[in-house]
Amino acid sequence: MPAVDTAPLTFRDSRLHPLWDKVRAGERLSREDGQLLFETEDLHGLGRLANFAKSRLHGDQVFFVLNRYINPTNLCVLSCAFCDFARKKGEAGAFENSIEDVLEMIKPGTREAHIVGGHHPDWPFEYFERMIAAIHAARPETQIKAFTAAEIDYFWRRWKIEPREALVRLQAAGLHTMPGGGAEIFSARLQRLLRFTGKAGADRWLEIHRIAHGLGIRSNATMLYGHVETLAERVEHMLRLRELQDETGGFLTFIPLLYQVGETKLVPRQASSVEAIRVVATSRLILDNFPHIEAYWVMMGEAAASLALNFGADDVNGTLVDERIAHAARAESPAGLAREQILRMIRDAGRTPVERDALYNVVQVWN
Repeated sequence: MPAVDTAPLTFRDSRLHPLWDKVRAGERLSREDGQLLFETEDLHGLGRLANFAKSRLHGDQVFFVLNRYINPTNLCVLSCAFCDFARKKGEAGAFENSIEDVLEMIKPGTREAHIVGGHHPDWPFEYFERMIAAIHAARPETQIKAFTAAEIDYFWRRWKIEPREALVRLQAAGLHTMPGGGAEIFSARLQRLLRFTGKAGADRWLEIHRIAHGLGIRSNATMLYGHVETLAERVEHMLRLRELQDETGGFLTFIPLLYQVGETKLVPRQASSVEAIRVVATSRLILDNFPHIEAYWVMMGEAAASLALNFGADDVNGTLVDERIAHAARAESPAGLAREQILRMIRDAGRTPVERDALYNVVQVWN
């Protein structure tokens, strides 16, 4: 890995100098530091800090995976104010996929099946258990990343299957890792305002990931931003994730999710690419114990994701064939990217593409 330049930097915002000293010394940033990173107008200086932190971990490497995004259903008992994906029974656009449908979606050679969906009113837990077992049997080469902590919590709410039992059974069926969705923003204020009190709150979401990590199931974490959250709520969200990571070490990746205005229209317009890049950079600096920070091209767009690779991100997710949740909210990114396009996105940033699996084992370095 190339040496990291530790020479002094000059910042347009002089308040960043003490933060540079901390980052260079490997010291942890504080809550106040995080607030400053979100407030500073010195985006270039912020990027230099984040790029330093990223390069110290991964050099010029950027990771991606050949994956397939699968939503078994969009039927959902919830009515979250930010969601354009969920439907009720009989509503236009509602769908339910059988296990056979799901198997047909996963083509041979797919390295990761990423499975999330609505909180279905009727499907029993055993249905999802059979789904994981069927995928594992039919596509043993495919690692299965399935069910957010919110979905695991719903299995308990609906069927009284405790999270530990659910995860043990899913792991036995073939589950490899968990996605990070359903976290939204760790804020009781926003949980009430945005009408997601019927899903796992901050404490419950963190508890379920703690259980998963204790079982050896690695997971991701997310944050939905760009709506009506405050900067302080963003920082608090990241600090709570950092605290759990200190405890368990089980998180692989942090993925900032840019709110898509769609039909929900919590705000008049989507946050800018500049704001998306700022969130990526700030998360790299606050989440010092997370191995990876992702630039999620589906929500950021390809150009902003490529730029974010010089602002602290070291991962672009993957090909994500037939992603539906962001696109239900009219995300403008293509519904899937071929490997060649992913390689170009990474190389355009001057980085080295590294193909990985769901657990970040290296498959191939694309020099």
